[in-house]
Amino acid sequence: RGSVPVCVCVCVSGDLSLYLRQSEQRGDLLQPVCFVLLVLCSVLLYFIISLMDPGYVTADEELSQDSATSQAAAEGEKEPMIPGEQKTLRLRRCGYCLIQQPMRAKHCHTCQHCVRRYDHHCPWIENCVGERNHRLFVLYLALQLFILLWGFHIAWSGFSPAITWNDWLRLNAFLLMAFVLISVCLAVVLLLLVSHLYLVSNNTTTWEFMSRHRISYLKHCSTEENPFDQGIVKNLCTFFCVWKTIAWENIYFRNETNLV
Repeated sequence: RGSVPVCVCVCVSGDLSLYLRQSEQRGDLLQPVCFVLLVLCSVLLYFIISLMDPGYVTADEELSQDSATSQAAAEGEKEPMIPGEQKTLRLRRCGYCLIQQPMRAKHCHTCQHCVRRYDHHCPWIENCVGERNHRLFVLYLALQLFILLWGFHIAWSGFSPAITWNDWLRLNAFLLMAFVLISVCLAVVLLLLVSHLYLVSNNTTTWEFMSRHRISYLKHCSTEENPFDQGIVKNLCTFFCVWKTIAWENIYFRNETNLV
């Protein structure tokens, strides 16, 4: 498995040892110790996201849903007929798992599972990013960005001055390679974090953003229309603060008259 924290540890290892020696001479070890602890926390968070359930749809959920539907139908027969159109949802049955997919779920061909609120399959963590681990994935990116910015500062401040360019390159060759690698990783992580925060603020996923013309519940919508959008503040609060499974059908049909 490859990950950004491993790259950070490798590319700043030489400079970090120098940074530790300089901090030890000054009697200040708090900053390098905090940096190492952040890197360790990042690696731990990486393995948590990599190994956790991203929100797999199971057959037990389908059975419980069918039971609830049957109970609701039985109770509806006892109530008087109320005129008016009642909105229902025809769930799509996955052609691979053969289970009913809730709205916003998608089958991942790599993991061989249907994932709730599927965002994408991340090759860096070798796992899907879905409803249960998406917020941790965004937190992981934010922590990576902070570590890379700190590593960028360490590498920049570690360059040794020299009279000629040849002497400077000979003194700082390894540090220069580390600086370039950190800069590339920093740009990639910054782009990923900004794009995910933008999508989260609009309550959409990477899969929905890239393939909305092929998704049954979105292809009839215009490019500016998002039936799940509840406003930036509520979208962010729902994403970061609500940990339970969300029935996206309720939000989707709040202003809809057409059925999927």
